[in-house]
Amino acid sequence: MSDGTSWVGATAKQISRAVRRGDVSATQVVADTLEQIAISDPSLDAFRVVRAGEAITEAEKVDDQEDLANLPLAGVPVAVKENTAVAGLPVWDGSAAARKPVAEQDHEVVRRLRGAGAIVVGVTRMPEMGLWGVTDDQEAPTRNPWDRDRTPGGSSGGSAAAVAAGLVPIAQGNDGLGSIRIPAACCGLVGLKPGRGVIPAELGTNDWFGFAENGVLTTTVADAALGFSVLAGREPVKLVEPGKLRVGVSTRSPVVGVRLDEPNRGAVATAAKLMTQAGHDTVKAEPRYPTALGLRVLATWFAAAYRESQGLDVGKLQPRTRQHIRLGKWVSRTGLTKQEHRDAWRATSIKFFADRNVDVLLTPALAAAPPPAEQYSQGSWRRNMAVNLRYAPYAAPWNVAGLPAIVVPVGLRPDGLPLAVQIVGPPDSELLLLSIAGQLEVANPWQRHAFG
Repeated sequence: MSDGTSWVGATAKQISRAVRRGDVSATQVVADTLEQIAISDPSLDAFRVVRAGEAITEAEKVDDQEDLANLPLAGVPVAVKENTAVAGLPVWDGSAAARKPVAEQDHEVVRRLRGAGAIVVGVTRMPEMGLWGVTDDQEAPTRNPWDRDRTPGGSSGGSAAAVAAGLVPIAQGNDGLGSIRIPAACCGLVGLKPGRGVIPAELGTNDWFGFAENGVLTTTVADAALGFSVLAGREPVKLVEPGKLRVGVSTRSPVVGVRLDEPNRGAVATAAKLMTQAGHDTVKAEPRYPTALGLRVLATWFAAAYRESQGLDVGKLQPRTRQHIRLGKWVSRTGLTKQEHRDAWRATSIKFFADRNVDVLLTPALAAAPPPAEQYSQGSWRRNMAVNLRYAPYAAPWNVAGLPAIVVPVGLRPDGLPLAVQIVGPPDSELLLLSIAGQLEVANPWQRHAFG
């Protein structure tokens, strides 16, 4: 907690334990949260809308429940990404032009959060249609709490900014080409992209060709494990120390020509050293990213935009989005988005762990520092593409493969921005990834919030 009276900055586990014990009411926790959002969000633009009155009413209902013992998120304020249906609110999807009507019912992951006792205090901003690794719209850029001149990443940038600023302990996000992991890396958070089919996706036309998954962003591994369990519909589990592992280490960029900067290279070296000190073996193991993989990722990215644009007034969308859609319409007529190609990369990726005899793969999370916080939505498509590809190339292959991957903080850059690494595992390794992240957290604790 940030002081002796406010619950701002407390973890989800701390809050839920206190509410269940009766040490604090859910109403008081939510009131503290709303007060801090009112103070801090004007300089961040993390939230699209805050549900102040509704959140207090829902917190009172939690307090009125006779038995809180079975609510793992009792009284915990959470934020939901604006492309995820919250009953009674439009699904903004990043802009007024892309906005969908008021939702009549919650998305399944929101239903599960509420069912666990969480209180939705608001929905967070994202770039139009979730297409970009930076978060801004025609109103303003969303800003990184660590440095308001930098982006918090995207597309779950508002969720990441809200958590890093201590406004909520957990925020829901989704990840189609890195949209949880990139913001987590930019903002010094834990961000887990689960494997395919583990958590209900139900995102757009076909979950971005099966790339997209729902998850959470948190400041601690324990909260990440708790949020994962709730969204996956599982009983919360206590993470256990993994046995001795063989960790593959790779710094190779999946995007040809993108160079890894020294701070991010150093982050991988630090994480590898920490893993060795924890008793694991680390070995160089570079995945062979097919040359065609990058082209097919781009093609599917474009095609997803084209599919999601059906029924919208495309002329009202941002220029960068319109160009994505034009390209998507064209590539949809080619053979670049075939399911068989995605299946082949998934099989190759799973086989990689067996062939190289490694349990998990350690990679950079980013190639460079988070870009400046600007209104990229007003810029050219070409500039947006260059900015995104140069700083965040490491996430997308694992969406295509449908494998779980987690981002974990490992310190700070020389300029004071967070550093992070990515750990990728084979199917059904989410709890293993969380356990490894927990080891890194114990061995190398990170600053949980931008404010210290």
